Amino acid sequence: MNSLRVLTCGILLSAGLAFLGGCGKKAPEQPAPAAEATPPPVSEDPSATRIGLILPLSGAQASFGTDAIKGAQLAESEINAEGGVLGHPIKLIVRDSQSDTEATLKAVNDLAEKENAVALIGEIASDRTLAAAPVAQKLGIPLITPGATHAGVTAAGDYIFRVCYTDAAQAVAMAKFARSIDVTKAAILYDQANPYSSDLAAIFKKDFTEHGGQIVAEATYQSGESNFSAQLQQIKAAAPEIIFLPSYYREAAMAIIEARQLGIEAPFLGTDGWDSSEFLRVGGKAADNSYFTSHFSAESRDPAVVDFVKRYTAKYNASPAPLAALGYDSVYLVVDALKRAGSDDPEPLKNALAGTQDFPGVTGKITFDEKHNPSKPAFVLRVQDGKFNYIETVQPR
Repeated sequence: MNSLRVLTCGILLSAGLAFLGGCGKKAPEQPAPAAEATPPPVSEDPSATRIGLILPLSGAQASFGTDAIKGAQLAESEINAEGGVLGHPIKLIVRDSQSDTEATLKAVNDLAEKENAVALIGEIASDRTLAAAPVAQKLGIPLITPGATHAGVTAAGDYIFRVCYTDAAQAVAMAKFARSIDVTKAAILYDQANPYSSDLAAIFKKDFTEHGGQIVAEATYQSGESNFSAQLQQIKAAAPEIIFLPSYYREAAMAIIEARQLGIEAPFLGTDGWDSSEFLRVGGKAADNSYFTSHFSAESRDPAVVDFVKRYTAKYNASPAPLAALGYDSVYLVVDALKRAGSDDPEPLKNALAGTQDFPGVTGKITFDEKHNPSKPAFVLRVQDGKFNYIETVQPR
Protein backbone atom coordinates (compact mmCIF):
# COMPACT_ATOMS: atom_id res chain seq x y z
CA MET A 1 0.00 0.00 0.00
CA ASN A 2 1.06 3.57 -0.53
CA SER A 3 2.85 4.66 2.60
CA LEU A 4 1.32 8.15 2.23
CA ARG A 5 -2.23 6.86 2.30
CA VAL A 6 -4.46 8.08 5.10
CA LEU A 7 -5.81 4.87 6.58
CA THR A 8 -8.88 6.38 8.18
CA CYS A 9 -11.22 8.88 6.68
CA GLY A 10 -14.76 9.96 7.30
CA ILE A 11 -17.49 12.00 5.89
CA LEU A 12 -18.51 14.78 8.27
CA LEU A 13 -22.23 14.92 8.68
CA SER A 14 -24.04 18.12 9.62
CA ALA A 15 -27.04 17.91 11.88
CA GLY A 16 -29.64 20.41 12.90
CA LEU A 17 -32.04 20.61 15.82
CA ALA A 18 -35.70 21.23 15.14
CA PHE A 19 -37.88 22.96 17.73
CA LEU A 20 -41.65 22.65 17.73
CA GLY A 21 -43.62 25.57 19.18
CA GLY A 22 -47.26 25.49 20.38
CA CYS A 23 -49.83 26.48 22.93
CA GLY A 24 -49.80 25.07 26.42
CA LYS A 25 -47.35 24.34 29.15
CA LYS A 26 -43.68 24.67 28.31
CA ALA A 27 -41.93 21.31 28.25
CA PRO A 28 -38.99 20.88 30.60
CA GLU A 29 -35.56 21.31 29.06
CA GLN A 30 -33.84 18.07 28.16
CA PRO A 31 -30.16 17.50 28.86
CA ALA A 32 -27.83 17.33 25.87
CA PRO A 33 -27.19 13.76 24.75
CA ALA A 34 -24.02 12.15 25.96
CA ALA A 35 -21.12 12.12 23.51
CA GLU A 36 -21.12 8.33 23.36
CA ALA A 37 -24.77 8.36 22.22
CA THR A 38 -23.94 10.35 19.07
CA PRO A 39 -24.08 8.10 15.96
CA PRO A 40 -20.65 7.49 14.43
CA PRO A 41 -19.91 9.23 11.12
CA VAL A 42 -20.59 7.32 7.95
CA SER A 43 -17.25 6.28 6.46
CA GLU A 44 -16.12 4.93 3.12
CA ASP A 45 -13.91 1.86 3.07
CA PRO A 46 -10.59 3.17 4.45
CA SER A 47 -8.69 0.52 2.50
CA ALA A 48 -10.06 1.57 -0.90
CA THR A 49 -7.51 2.31 -3.61
CA ARG A 50 -8.10 5.97 -4.41
CA ILE A 51 -7.83 7.14 -8.03
CA GLY A 52 -8.13 10.85 -8.76
CA LEU A 53 -10.36 12.02 -11.61
CA ILE A 54 -9.93 15.59 -12.94
CA LEU A 55 -12.60 16.46 -15.49
CA PRO A 56 -14.34 19.60 -16.82
CA LEU A 57 -17.76 19.10 -15.28
CA SER A 58 -18.59 22.80 -15.69
CA GLY A 59 -17.42 25.58 -17.97
CA ALA A 60 -16.77 25.65 -21.71
CA GLN A 61 -16.01 21.93 -22.16
CA ALA A 62 -18.42 20.50 -19.58
CA SER A 63 -19.90 18.10 -22.13
CA PHE A 64 -16.55 16.30 -22.37
CA GLY A 65 -16.31 15.79 -18.62
CA THR A 66 -19.92 14.67 -18.31
CA ASP A 67 -19.28 11.94 -20.88
CA ALA A 68 -15.95 10.84 -19.42
CA ILE A 69 -17.19 10.52 -15.84
CA LYS A 70 -19.98 8.19 -16.92
CA GLY A 71 -17.54 5.79 -18.53
CA ALA A 72 -15.18 6.00 -15.56
CA GLN A 73 -17.93 5.29 -13.06
CA LEU A 74 -19.17 2.32 -15.09
CA ALA A 75 -15.65 0.89 -14.94
CA GLU A 76 -15.48 1.56 -11.19
CA SER A 77 -18.71 -0.35 -10.54
CA GLU A 78 -17.64 -3.30 -12.71
CA ILE A 79 -14.18 -3.54 -11.14
CA ASN A 80 -15.57 -3.46 -7.61
CA ALA A 81 -18.20 -6.07 -8.49
CA GLU A 82 -15.28 -8.33 -9.43
CA GLY A 83 -13.47 -7.75 -6.14
CA GLY A 84 -11.51 -4.56 -6.83
CA VAL A 85 -7.73 -4.66 -7.14
CA LEU A 86 -4.99 -5.97 -4.87
CA GLY A 87 -7.66 -7.10 -2.42
CA HIS A 88 -9.34 -3.70 -2.10
CA PRO A 89 -12.15 -1.81 -3.84
CA ILE A 90 -11.30 1.21 -5.93
CA LYS A 91 -12.69 4.67 -5.23
CA LEU A 92 -12.80 7.47 -7.79
CA ILE A 93 -12.17 10.83 -6.14
CA VAL A 94 -13.62 13.39 -8.54
CA ARG A 95 -12.59 17.02 -8.96
CA ASP A 96 -14.17 19.50 -11.39
CA SER A 97 -11.51 21.35 -13.39
CA GLN A 98 -14.20 23.92 -14.31
CA SER A 99 -12.62 24.04 -17.81
CA ASP A 100 -9.99 26.23 -16.15
CA THR A 101 -6.22 25.87 -15.79
CA GLU A 102 -5.95 27.15 -12.22
CA ALA A 103 -8.71 24.85 -11.03
CA THR A 104 -6.98 21.96 -12.78
CA LEU A 105 -3.67 22.65 -11.02
CA LYS A 106 -5.43 22.95 -7.66
CA ALA A 107 -7.09 19.58 -8.27
CA VAL A 108 -3.73 17.91 -9.07
CA ASN A 109 -2.20 19.10 -5.81
CA ASP A 110 -5.32 18.34 -3.78
CA LEU A 111 -5.68 14.80 -5.08
CA ALA A 112 -2.00 13.96 -4.78
CA GLU A 113 -1.22 15.53 -1.42
CA LYS A 114 -4.50 15.59 0.51
CA GLU A 115 -6.54 12.75 -0.96
CA ASN A 116 -3.59 10.34 -1.35
CA ALA A 117 -4.65 9.22 -4.82
CA VAL A 118 -2.38 6.56 -6.30
CA ALA A 119 -2.87 7.91 -9.84
CA LEU A 120 -4.63 10.74 -11.63
CA ILE A 121 -6.90 10.49 -14.66
CA GLY A 122 -7.27 13.81 -16.47
CA GLU A 123 -7.51 16.40 -17.78
CA ILE A 124 -9.14 16.22 -21.21
CA ALA A 125 -8.19 19.48 -22.93
CA SER A 126 -4.59 19.71 -24.14
CA ASP A 127 -3.87 23.19 -22.76
CA ARG A 128 -4.92 22.27 -19.22
CA THR A 129 -3.15 18.91 -19.35
CA LEU A 130 0.02 20.59 -20.58
CA ALA A 131 -0.11 22.70 -17.40
CA ALA A 132 -0.98 19.78 -15.12
CA ALA A 133 1.54 17.24 -16.40
CA PRO A 134 4.73 18.92 -15.07
CA VAL A 135 3.10 19.28 -11.64
CA ALA A 136 2.16 15.59 -11.51
CA GLN A 137 5.67 14.71 -12.69
CA LYS A 138 7.23 16.79 -9.91
CA LEU A 139 4.92 15.20 -7.32
CA GLY A 140 5.83 11.75 -8.62
CA ILE A 141 2.27 10.58 -9.28
CA PRO A 142 1.20 8.85 -12.52
CA LEU A 143 -1.14 10.95 -14.65
CA ILE A 144 -3.13 9.39 -17.50
CA THR A 145 -5.04 11.71 -19.80
CA PRO A 146 -8.10 10.30 -21.57
CA GLY A 147 -8.26 12.97 -24.26
CA ALA A 148 -5.34 15.43 -24.41
CA THR A 149 -3.83 14.86 -27.85
CA HIS A 150 -1.03 17.48 -27.95
CA ALA A 151 2.39 15.83 -28.38
CA GLY A 152 3.92 17.88 -25.57
CA VAL A 153 1.74 16.34 -22.87
CA THR A 154 3.74 13.16 -22.38
CA ALA A 155 7.03 14.99 -22.92
CA ALA A 156 6.61 16.29 -19.36
CA GLY A 157 8.20 13.14 -17.95
CA ASP A 158 8.07 9.44 -17.22
CA TYR A 159 4.97 9.64 -14.99
CA ILE A 160 2.74 10.98 -17.78
CA PHE A 161 0.68 8.78 -20.14
CA ARG A 162 -2.23 9.11 -22.55
CA VAL A 163 -5.01 6.73 -23.62
CA CYS A 164 -5.97 8.69 -26.76
CA TYR A 165 -4.06 9.04 -30.01
CA THR A 166 -1.98 12.18 -30.65
CA ASP A 167 -2.58 15.31 -32.71
CA ALA A 168 -0.21 13.96 -35.33
CA ALA A 169 -2.32 10.84 -35.75
CA GLN A 170 -5.63 12.64 -36.19
CA ALA A 171 -4.36 15.56 -38.29
CA VAL A 172 -2.66 13.14 -40.69
CA ALA A 173 -5.81 10.98 -40.75
CA MET A 174 -7.91 14.02 -41.71
CA ALA A 175 -5.44 15.05 -44.44
CA LYS A 176 -5.52 11.48 -45.74
CA PHE A 177 -9.32 11.53 -45.71
CA ALA A 178 -9.36 14.82 -47.64
CA ARG A 179 -7.22 13.25 -50.35
CA SER A 180 -9.54 10.23 -50.46
CA ILE A 181 -12.43 12.51 -51.49
CA ASP A 182 -10.26 14.13 -54.19
CA VAL A 183 -9.72 17.45 -52.44
CA THR A 184 -6.69 19.48 -53.54
CA LYS A 185 -7.54 22.98 -52.23
CA ALA A 186 -8.06 23.53 -48.51
CA ALA A 187 -8.45 26.45 -46.12
CA ILE A 188 -7.59 26.37 -42.42
CA LEU A 189 -9.34 28.24 -39.59
CA TYR A 190 -7.80 27.79 -36.15
CA ASP A 191 -7.26 29.28 -32.68
CA GLN A 192 -3.71 30.62 -32.77
CA ALA A 193 -3.38 30.85 -28.97
CA ASN A 194 -4.58 27.32 -28.19
CA PRO A 195 -1.83 24.68 -28.51
CA TYR A 196 -4.38 21.99 -29.40
CA SER A 197 -5.78 23.95 -32.32
CA SER A 198 -2.54 25.47 -33.61
CA ASP A 199 -0.65 22.16 -33.44
CA LEU A 200 -3.34 20.35 -35.41
CA ALA A 201 -3.40 23.12 -38.02
CA ALA A 202 0.37 22.92 -38.53
CA ILE A 203 0.40 19.12 -38.85
CA PHE A 204 -2.54 19.06 -41.27
CA LYS A 205 -0.93 21.76 -43.41
CA LYS A 206 2.40 19.91 -43.56
CA ASP A 207 0.91 16.55 -44.52
CA PHE A 208 -1.65 17.98 -46.95
CA THR A 209 0.91 20.05 -48.88
CA GLU A 210 3.56 17.30 -48.86
CA HIS A 211 1.10 15.11 -50.76
CA GLY A 212 0.31 17.69 -53.42
CA GLY A 213 -2.47 19.67 -51.78
CA GLN A 214 -2.64 23.46 -51.62
CA ILE A 215 -3.61 25.64 -48.67
CA VAL A 216 -5.44 28.54 -50.34
CA ALA A 217 -6.30 30.46 -47.15
CA GLU A 218 -5.36 30.51 -43.47
CA ALA A 219 -7.28 32.47 -40.85
CA THR A 220 -7.06 32.59 -37.08
CA TYR A 221 -9.31 33.50 -34.18
CA GLN A 222 -9.07 33.82 -30.39
CA SER A 223 -10.74 31.49 -27.89
CA GLY A 224 -14.18 32.73 -26.92
CA GLU A 225 -14.86 34.56 -30.19
CA SER A 226 -18.40 34.34 -31.49
CA ASN A 227 -18.05 36.38 -34.68
CA PHE A 228 -15.99 34.80 -37.46
CA SER A 229 -17.23 37.02 -40.29
CA ALA A 230 -13.88 38.57 -41.29
CA GLN A 231 -12.06 35.25 -41.31
CA LEU A 232 -14.81 33.49 -43.23
CA GLN A 233 -15.02 36.25 -45.84
CA GLN A 234 -11.27 35.78 -46.45
CA ILE A 235 -11.76 32.03 -46.78
CA LYS A 236 -14.78 32.40 -49.07
CA ALA A 237 -12.78 34.59 -51.47
CA ALA A 238 -10.17 31.82 -51.80
CA ALA A 239 -12.81 29.25 -52.86
CA PRO A 240 -11.47 26.17 -51.00
CA GLU A 241 -12.93 22.73 -51.55
CA ILE A 242 -12.83 21.98 -47.80
CA ILE A 243 -12.16 23.98 -44.62
CA PHE A 244 -10.11 22.39 -41.83
CA LEU A 245 -11.36 23.64 -38.45
CA PRO A 246 -9.48 22.07 -35.50
CA SER A 247 -11.33 23.46 -32.48
CA TYR A 248 -13.64 22.65 -29.60
CA TYR A 249 -17.31 21.97 -30.23
CA ARG A 250 -18.98 25.30 -29.44
CA GLU A 251 -16.63 27.43 -31.53
CA ALA A 252 -16.77 24.91 -34.37
CA ALA A 253 -20.57 24.91 -34.42
CA MET A 254 -20.81 28.72 -34.35
CA ALA A 255 -18.23 29.13 -37.11
CA ILE A 256 -20.00 26.63 -39.34
CA ILE A 257 -23.38 28.30 -38.80
CA GLU A 258 -21.91 31.65 -39.79
CA ALA A 259 -20.18 30.12 -42.82
CA ARG A 260 -23.45 28.72 -44.13
CA GLN A 261 -25.13 32.11 -43.61
CA LEU A 262 -22.39 33.65 -45.77
CA GLY A 263 -23.05 31.13 -48.53
CA ILE A 264 -19.99 28.93 -47.95
CA GLU A 265 -21.00 25.41 -48.96
CA ALA A 266 -17.64 23.63 -48.71
CA PRO A 267 -17.54 20.76 -46.20
CA PHE A 268 -15.77 21.41 -42.91
CA LEU A 269 -13.26 18.89 -41.59
CA GLY A 270 -12.61 18.78 -37.86
CA THR A 271 -11.03 16.81 -35.05
CA ASP A 272 -11.97 15.15 -31.78
CA GLY A 273 -12.76 18.51 -30.18
CA TRP A 274 -16.05 18.44 -32.10
CA ASP A 275 -17.07 15.14 -30.55
CA SER A 276 -19.93 16.27 -28.32
CA SER A 277 -23.71 16.22 -28.39
CA GLU A 278 -23.45 19.98 -27.88
CA PHE A 279 -21.93 20.31 -31.35
CA LEU A 280 -25.07 18.73 -32.80
CA ARG A 281 -27.39 20.82 -30.63
CA VAL A 282 -25.72 24.15 -31.42
CA GLY A 283 -24.81 23.44 -35.05
CA GLY A 284 -28.17 22.01 -36.11
CA LYS A 285 -28.70 21.57 -39.86
CA ALA A 286 -25.77 23.87 -40.66
CA ALA A 287 -23.38 21.17 -39.43
CA ASP A 288 -24.56 18.63 -42.00
CA ASN A 289 -21.99 17.34 -44.49
CA SER A 290 -19.07 17.92 -42.12
CA TYR A 291 -16.52 15.32 -41.05
CA PHE A 292 -14.23 14.85 -38.07
CA THR A 293 -11.92 12.37 -36.40
CA SER A 294 -13.00 10.45 -33.31
CA HIS A 295 -11.47 7.96 -30.88
CA PHE A 296 -14.41 5.58 -30.84
CA SER A 297 -17.49 4.50 -32.72
CA ALA A 298 -20.42 2.84 -30.99
CA GLU A 299 -21.30 1.39 -34.40
CA SER A 300 -18.25 -0.89 -34.33
CA ARG A 301 -19.00 -4.61 -34.63
CA ASP A 302 -16.00 -5.57 -32.50
CA PRO A 303 -17.43 -7.96 -29.84
CA ALA A 304 -15.74 -6.03 -26.99
CA VAL A 305 -17.25 -2.76 -28.20
CA VAL A 306 -20.69 -4.32 -28.72
CA ASP A 307 -20.61 -5.66 -25.16
CA PHE A 308 -19.46 -2.31 -23.74
CA VAL A 309 -22.18 -0.42 -25.60
CA LYS A 310 -24.78 -2.85 -24.27
CA ARG A 311 -23.67 -2.44 -20.65
CA TYR A 312 -23.28 1.33 -20.92
CA THR A 313 -26.71 1.72 -22.52
CA ALA A 314 -28.30 -0.45 -19.82
CA LYS A 315 -26.83 1.83 -17.13
CA TYR A 316 -27.37 5.25 -18.72
CA ASN A 317 -30.11 4.66 -21.31
CA ALA A 318 -27.92 6.27 -23.98
CA SER A 319 -25.17 5.20 -26.35
CA PRO A 320 -21.62 5.95 -25.14
CA ALA A 321 -19.83 8.99 -26.52
CA PRO A 322 -16.12 8.62 -27.35
CA LEU A 323 -15.01 10.31 -24.13
CA ALA A 324 -17.14 7.88 -22.15
CA ALA A 325 -15.19 5.06 -23.80
CA LEU A 326 -11.87 6.82 -23.12
CA GLY A 327 -12.81 7.39 -19.47
CA TYR A 328 -13.75 3.72 -19.18
CA ASP A 329 -10.47 2.58 -20.69
CA SER A 330 -8.46 4.95 -18.47
CA VAL A 331 -9.78 3.42 -15.24
CA TYR A 332 -9.28 -0.14 -16.45
CA LEU A 333 -5.75 0.74 -17.62
CA VAL A 334 -4.78 2.00 -14.16
CA VAL A 335 -6.25 -1.13 -12.52
CA ASP A 336 -4.45 -3.39 -15.01
CA ALA A 337 -1.15 -1.68 -14.15
CA LEU A 338 -1.84 -1.96 -10.40
CA LYS A 339 -2.33 -5.72 -10.81
CA ARG A 340 0.90 -6.11 -12.74
CA ALA A 341 2.81 -3.87 -10.33
CA GLY A 342 1.52 -5.77 -7.32
CA SER A 343 1.62 -2.44 -5.47
CA ASP A 344 0.09 1.01 -5.51
CA ASP A 345 3.38 2.76 -4.78
CA PRO A 346 4.19 5.35 -7.46
CA GLU A 347 7.42 3.91 -8.86
CA PRO A 348 6.26 0.32 -9.56
CA LEU A 349 2.90 1.62 -10.80
CA LYS A 350 4.61 4.00 -13.22
CA ASN A 351 6.86 1.20 -14.46
CA ALA A 352 3.91 -1.13 -14.95
CA LEU A 353 2.06 1.52 -16.96
CA ALA A 354 5.13 2.05 -19.15
CA GLY A 355 5.25 -1.70 -19.82
CA THR A 356 1.65 -1.87 -21.04
CA GLN A 357 1.34 -4.04 -24.15
CA ASP A 358 -1.83 -4.96 -26.07
CA PHE A 359 -4.15 -3.73 -23.34
CA PRO A 360 -7.63 -4.59 -24.72
CA GLY A 361 -9.40 -1.24 -24.50
CA VAL A 362 -12.79 -0.57 -26.07
CA THR A 363 -11.12 2.31 -27.98
CA GLY A 364 -8.49 -0.07 -29.36
CA LYS A 365 -5.48 -2.02 -28.13
CA ILE A 366 -2.98 0.03 -26.16
CA THR A 367 0.76 -0.51 -26.28
CA PHE A 368 2.82 2.44 -25.09
CA ASP A 369 5.82 3.59 -27.08
CA GLU A 370 8.89 5.18 -25.49
CA LYS A 371 6.98 8.48 -25.22
CA HIS A 372 4.01 6.81 -23.49
CA ASN A 373 1.74 7.29 -26.51
CA PRO A 374 -0.42 4.51 -27.97
CA SER A 375 -0.62 3.76 -31.68
CA LYS A 376 -4.33 3.70 -32.42
CA PRO A 377 -6.58 4.20 -35.46
CA ALA A 378 -8.77 7.27 -35.98
CA PHE A 379 -12.46 6.93 -36.81
CA VAL A 380 -13.87 9.37 -39.36
CA LEU A 381 -17.47 10.38 -38.62
CA ARG A 382 -19.88 12.34 -40.78
CA VAL A 383 -22.36 14.84 -39.34
CA GLN A 384 -25.76 14.38 -40.93
CA ASP A 385 -29.35 14.88 -39.76
CA GLY A 386 -28.41 15.48 -36.15
CA LYS A 387 -26.25 12.37 -35.85
CA PHE A 388 -22.62 11.28 -36.01
CA ASN A 389 -22.33 8.53 -38.61
CA TYR A 390 -19.31 6.24 -38.98
CA ILE A 391 -17.58 6.57 -42.36
CA GLU A 392 -14.24 4.79 -42.14
CA THR A 393 -11.27 3.86 -39.97
CA VAL A 394 -7.89 5.40 -40.79
CA GLN A 395 -5.02 3.27 -39.54
CA PRO A 396 -1.86 4.89 -38.11
CA ARG A 397 1.16 4.91 -40.37
